[in-house]
Amino acid sequence: MAKQLTIAIASGKGGTGKTTIATNLAKVIAEDGKGVYYADCDVEEPNGHIFLKPQIEQSRTVTVPVPQVDENKCTDCGKCGEVCQYGAIVHLGNKKVLTFDNLCHSCAGCWMLCPAGAITQKKMEIGIIESGNSGDIHFAHGKLRIGNIRSVSLINQLKQSIKARDLVILDVPPGTSCPVVESLKNVDFVILVTEPTPFGLNDLKLAVDLVRKMEITFAVVINRDGIGDDKCEKYCQQENISILMKLPDDRRIAEAYSVGKMVVDALPEYRKDFTGLYENILQEAEK
Repeated sequence: MAKQLTIAIASGKGGTGKTTIATNLAKVIAEDGKGVYYADCDVEEPNGHIFLKPQIEQSRTVTVPVPQVDENKCTDCGKCGEVCQYGAIVHLGNKKVLTFDNLCHSCAGCWMLCPAGAITQKKMEIGIIESGNSGDIHFAHGKLRIGNIRSVSLINQLKQSIKARDLVILDVPPGTSCPVVESLKNVDFVILVTEPTPFGLNDLKLAVDLVRKMEITFAVVINRDGIGDDKCEKYCQQENISILMKLPDDRRIAEAYSVGKMVVDALPEYRKDFTGLYENILQEAEK
């Protein structure tokens, strides 16, 4: 491969089989001799490790800077509260300033603009990043600290920690919110995983709108094909969206998933489907 290819596996809603596609794709490509890096960006509820069962070799705490106010130095100018767009720092007067760490976006505006130097930085722990190996797959995931909301910051640092490989697979959070946008930044190709149901179609449309606005090349995988109708397929045809794989509604896949087994291990006949998916991705990415 001429350069590293970064693929994001995303979905408009949870429960479509995004992690099933991401982990099995990583496994068959690695077994084909390619260097693969799998990163689980669903930091609020990562579950790729359940299937890949990596040996974790490194773990580090992730912090972000938040303001710390020395009220003895405060001159009551109020500039800190004026500059903050998120209500994370509030000037009450009489040298009283309240800070709300979980609302802070670490933009640095308050401590840069404080004329009295009354605001400095302190570190707030937001989660951890763990990394290791699952066979020939290099593995990493983020775990957001309970009660924290800085998932975007944790995803950003997780992506920065990724080492070069032939192929990087990002397992993206479900939906179309800020953590998804952060996960999709600078990727080469997106696979949108959906299911042939009314809910699946509705959320697929939202996801398609997002990746189109971000101007990222993408295609669709239909999971549990056969459980609903053909409206997802017709929508893709109307919108000229490629469908790269249709994984059937096979009870055996659900049984394997329920006990943390990889589809391609429990049901080897599906290896060709994931190998074909990878070949289709390469063709689409080169267009």
